[in-house]
Amino acid sequence: MAPGSVPGSDDVRAAWARKDAGDVAGARKDAERILAGSPSPEDRERAEDLLRATATPRALYGYALLGAVILGVLLGLALTRYS
Repeated sequence: MAPGSVPGSDDVRAAWARKDAGDVAGARKDAERILAGSPSPEDRERAEDLLRATATPRALYGYALLGAVILGVLLGLALTRYS
């Protein structure tokens, strides 16, 4: 999405511009700040869209847990083999 094509206030456009520039954490903070105030319905929708677009996928947590379990099993096997 091009920075000029985002509808809404200057704050919303600035938050989307931060996201497009690679500052995802800053963009999320801006969107949360916008939602904490009393935004217009359009700004609220765009800020919620930004939060959804920058959310961490749930599947990533599953893969991290799987990796931790595999690492734990391998460490357990190594400890029992060499101790």
